[in-house]
Amino acid sequence: MKIICIGRNYVDHAKELNNAVPTKPLVFMKPDTAVLRKGRPFYYPDFSNEIHYEAEVVLKICKNGRHIEEEFAQNYYNQITLGLDMTARDLQSQLKKKGHPWEIAKGFDASAVIGEFISMEDFDPKAINFQLHKNGEAVQNGNTKDLIFPFAHLLAYVSQYFKLHIGDLIFTGTPAGVGPITIGDQYEGFIGEQSLLKCEIR
Repeated sequence: MKIICIGRNYVDHAKELNNAVPTKPLVFMKPDTAVLRKGRPFYYPDFSNEIHYEAEVVLKICKNGRHIEEEFAQNYYNQITLGLDMTARDLQSQLKKKGHPWEIAKGFDASAVIGEFISMEDFDPKAINFQLHKNGEAVQNGNTKDLIFPFAHLLAYVSQYFKLHIGDLIFTGTPAGVGPITIGDQYEGFIGEQSLLKCEIR
C-alpha cells in the first residue's frame, strides 16, 4: 500500500505557512508504517517539540491504473475519509532550510491518522465539506471546491509517475488552520455531518 500525499493544495494554507502557491501538485510519500487506524491514540514522539495536525480528505483507490485520464479518474476511487497528516514542523523547517527531503518530518510512524471510510456515492468530489475539531472546537473548515488541484487532476498527475493499486491512499491536502498538538488533546474529524475520525494525543 502506498500513501501519496499532496502538499499546499489550498491557497490559504500555503499562505499561512509563508509558502509559494504551487503551479503543479507537490507530492510526497508516507510508508505504510505511518498508518494509525481505528481511533487509536497518537503518542507524541520524542524527536520533535512541534507536531502539527493537518486535516485532509483521503481517497482510497479501488482500481489499478496508470496514466489515468481526468475524465475517468472518478472510476479509480469509491471511498473517502478524513485523515490527519501529522507533521513534525520543527524538523520540516530544518530540512527545508537545507534543501533536504521531508520524510522524517512527514513519514514517521503513526503520522497518517486514518478515519472510517465511507462511500463516495452521495458526494460531489468538488463540493465536500469537512471539519476538524480540537477539544470540541472547530479548528479547520474546508471544502474541496477550494482545492488548487482537484481529485481528478491529482489522480491523472500522480499516475504518470506511480502505478496506482487497489488500497492505495491519497491525502489530498489541508486547508488553513493547522496548528500544534498537545498531550491530552482530543481530535474529531467530520465529512459533512458524519464523524469519521477520533484521536487522542498521549
